[in-house]
Amino acid sequence: MTTNQKQHIETLAIHAGQPAEPVTGAITPPVFMTSTYVQDGPGGHKGYEYSRTHNPTRQALEANLAALEGGDFGVAFASGCAATTTILHTLSAGDHVVAGDDLYGGTYRIFERVMKQLGLTVTYVDPMRPAAFGEAIRANTKLVWVETPTNPLLKLCDIAQVADICKGAKLPLVVDNTFMSPALQSPLALGATAVVHSTTKYVNGHADVVGGVVVTSDPQLHERLRFLQNAIGAVPGPMDCFLVMRGVKTLPLRMERHCQNGLAMAKWLEAQVGRGLIERVIYPGLPSHPQHELATRQMKGPGGMISFVVASGRLPALTRSVNILRAVKLIACAESLGGVESLIEHPASMTHASIPVAQREALGISDGLIRLSVGIEHIDDLIADLAQAFATAD
Repeated sequence: MTTNQKQHIETLAIHAGQPAEPVTGAITPPVFMTSTYVQDGPGGHKGYEYSRTHNPTRQALEANLAALEGGDFGVAFASGCAATTTILHTLSAGDHVVAGDDLYGGTYRIFERVMKQLGLTVTYVDPMRPAAFGEAIRANTKLVWVETPTNPLLKLCDIAQVADICKGAKLPLVVDNTFMSPALQSPLALGATAVVHSTTKYVNGHADVVGGVVVTSDPQLHERLRFLQNAIGAVPGPMDCFLVMRGVKTLPLRMERHCQNGLAMAKWLEAQVGRGLIERVIYPGLPSHPQHELATRQMKGPGGMISFVVASGRLPALTRSVNILRAVKLIACAESLGGVESLIEHPASMTHASIPVAQREALGISDGLIRLSVGIEHIDDLIADLAQAFATAD
């Protein structure tokens, strides 16, 4: 359960779920590196039997993240994909899911190459059009799934409108909030049933751990997720939980800087449009984003994720994109996002390569699309690095 949810997120990030350790008074939750717990006799335990089922370090993290999202329950997993897969295991063969059509490649892979063979079907709709979710609902629909902003095209979904549709149809709405973090967006407050995060990304923020979490206030969903967490066993280790908790303490501060740097970088990139290399910049914080008004209403900040499209010139867009990614020196060419360090990647050949080519092209994930996770370095250094990389494009 959470602590006082009336506190501000800056306070909750540091204190929620983390009272002083009762034996020594340690201000930091201990890392309980144990697989099992001694019992006085059969059933005579102190609330802990086996660390796949319960671990005090993991419980502290779960309570902390639940408080940040304004939920009653947090359930932690070994990765964001494990969190996603476990949510889908609450469904049965023959069930139908409605999902946004622009998804993280790993989520699409779970839908199409893992759950589909177990009897789940998915209909993909434009997340920018809330009514599309209602139109896709069938008699056997059991879940609605959205990312907002989406990965990698940064489309926005009006959470409140889709939540109203789901409420009318008596369907749970799950929102992947990884790109925003609890510091910038609160899906539960807008009507979502559950929030999922890859805690690998902004929540941890330091590129040194892989993890995931689901937060909800629905007691029945929580009970089922808790059973599946233990039964399937995709739980994070205590050291991973400790690292995520340590990262969370600076989450609000980091997100402020990610937003500042992201907006400055997006403005610089947009200034390059029309000079022969960049066709388009996609960033919710820019007035040119088609859903800028929704971004200002639904999000507390524009975030640190930017996508931009490289134009064909003397060389094809793919070649120019690859040349840019090979030329960066400070910004790292790598998958993942949300860390203190800036990362750049090519979705079509990296994070979204598992999506069929025809579908990628239909969505707009072209060979010229580049995704940039803007870190918290000095913005002048980041711009200078990208500028020198652009000079190598041809």
